[in-house]
Amino acid sequence: MASWWDLRPFFNFQSIRTRVQDLTGRRPGISAVTGAHFQSINFPLIDSKNEEELRTREVQLGSHTVSSHGYAVVKTHKHDWLILLLLALIFVILSIIHPFYRFVGKDMMTDLKYPLKSNTVPVWAIPIYAVLLPIVIFLVAYIRRRDVYDLHHAVLGLLFSVFVTAVFTKAVNSAVGRPRPDFFWRCFPDGKDVYDEWGGVICHGVEKVVKEGYKSFPSGHTSWAFSGLGFLSLYLSGKIQAFDGRGHVGKLSIVFLPLLFATLVGISRIDDYWHHWQDVVVGGLLGLLVATVCYLQFFPPPYHSEGWGPYAYFRMLEESTSLPQVPNVQNSGQAQLTEAQVESQKGHVFECNME
Repeated sequence: MASWWDLRPFFNFQSIRTRVQDLTGRRPGISAVTGAHFQSINFPLIDSKNEEELRTREVQLGSHTVSSHGYAVVKTHKHDWLILLLLALIFVILSIIHPFYRFVGKDMMTDLKYPLKSNTVPVWAIPIYAVLLPIVIFLVAYIRRRDVYDLHHAVLGLLFSVFVTAVFTKAVNSAVGRPRPDFFWRCFPDGKDVYDEWGGVICHGVEKVVKEGYKSFPSGHTSWAFSGLGFLSLYLSGKIQAFDGRGHVGKLSIVFLPLLFATLVGISRIDDYWHHWQDVVVGGLLGLLVATVCYLQFFPPPYHSEGWGPYAYFRMLEESTSLPQVPNVQNSGQAQLTEAQVESQKGHVFECNME
């Protein structure tokens, strides 16, 4: 019985022969790829006659590298990459425009006078922990498994998760215009507050600092953290088969580790007085929701028996195993020769009986 620390499902890539044998021995069920019912008869039987051919197929299907299949996979998803570039452009535009300057009165300043502090987690660190760190883990899995489907779909799904979350977060916090907890010192850096005839603030702080003061809801740091690290958590849970029903609770520590780091990032935003707690909660839920949706676009659920690989790999496997067997010319010739010998012997026996 495997222990919880047995991470061989993450590093070892099951051979095509083993997978085909698993498929042929299954009871009628529903395919994780197509959703259709299939029978074991849909897959070629393995016997001594086609062992050599199966080994050849194993070599052809067992390794899908970047050099051999990378271009074809990227070309198939070229429109997805174009949409990803469009999302990046929209994010840049949303970062430039001014947010909605919500009315802030003197009586509202009680909860907005927290000190103006620097970020515990700087902005430049976001791409490192939300994008680069997961990609490094994807590359480690690729080096050990040689599956370009897994690498490509993991990277594409991660980038979609991060950029969809980023665009959604920027659009919402620019439209809402909620002031940050340290808004008073952004608006009045000298501590002298000034208001207009309606009681609204007249800020005389640095324009860029005041502009950022209206982007509290939801938390961008938190949503980015949960979109990238949440996707990584789902990826790891599928690779190590954390929900295989064997009750290895220790595997959950690996799954929860990225989520713990994302949670600490969110807490740091409250401690730095850059966000209210509601901003952090909503940002975390938003990032985790988008990460889950994007992950399920490319991978089966982590609790599924085939959750260790992307849909594309199993689709390729089903298509390859459903191909008609190519007759072996040499074996066919030998079979015809044997039949001719049998007929000749039958004729010779018939002639002897006639004599």
